[in-house]
Amino acid sequence: MTLTFRQLTYFRALAEHRHFGRAAAAVSVSQPALSVQIRDMETTLGQPLVERRARDVVLTPFGRLMLGHAAEVNTAMRNLEEAARWHGGLSGLLRIGLIPTLAPYLLPGALEALRSGDISMDVQVQEAKTDRLTADLLAGRLDAVVMALPLTAEGLIAQPLFQDRFLLAGSAARLAAVGASAEALRPDGLGAQQLLLLEDGHCLTDQALEACRRGRGHAQIDMGASSLATLTQLVAAGFGLTLMPEIAAAAEVRGAPGVHLQRFAAPEPARTICLVRRASTLGEGWFSQLADVLTGVGAELTQAARGGGHKAGVGGH
Repeated sequence: MTLTFRQLTYFRALAEHRHFGRAAAAVSVSQPALSVQIRDMETTLGQPLVERRARDVVLTPFGRLMLGHAAEVNTAMRNLEEAARWHGGLSGLLRIGLIPTLAPYLLPGALEALRSGDISMDVQVQEAKTDRLTADLLAGRLDAVVMALPLTAEGLIAQPLFQDRFLLAGSAARLAAVGASAEALRPDGLGAQQLLLLEDGHCLTDQALEACRRGRGHAQIDMGASSLATLTQLVAAGFGLTLMPEIAAAAEVRGAPGVHLQRFAAPEPARTICLVRRASTLGEGWFSQLADVLTGVGAELTQAARGGGHKAGVGGH
């Protein structure tokens, strides 16, 4: 008798859930079927993999050793499937993640461009904060992620896509109170102005704090909004200022006409948007094609803010 990939999958589920019933539910089989496969696996290997207790199971020392090998086999199988799926380029199923400060603005154009190239392409999208997307990418639940540099984990490869500059957003009265000309306005020179930011966990918040040289405990910092749309409405109502990414400028100004935008003096603060994959995933063809699509869509959105000031409301105060 030889080991099967199904047995390794069941064993990994049992190691994760530490319970035969929960493990069986996780892999969509009956508990007796999973139990039989684990027993057969132990018979083949000649040693027990788990200690069976009344309420749960615990891996034996041999079981822990085998779990490491099972993870390596799973990674190799996943890489083989990806290589076959994307042989010749981007097609079939694509599982992609985006951070919330990019997804609403980048997705419409990106999906249109992807499906215009292959109408049968199945794109599954996940919107989440950087830490969650990174974990799902490393675990193989996502094929690629669009986020802002820097990377927060090892084992990943990033392809820069475009620069997304920050604009100062506020009501006309708030911007007038800053009193700085476009040639002198710096993000660290906002004085005592109230700065509104997204809640903790958003990389945009970290980038804004760094650009403005303010710590989380600063008296004039309010981090509570869960989305850029909410943040924009608060700014439009005169509650404070915020840093608005160029990629979001046009859409958010349309939704909140009371918001006005002003550019910072050069060098303008910005974030680098990148496409990320696992280092173990073959990147030829599909990754470059996806990066080209996202770069083109991002360039259109940011250029609308840079070259078409009236479209994004830049400088209108």
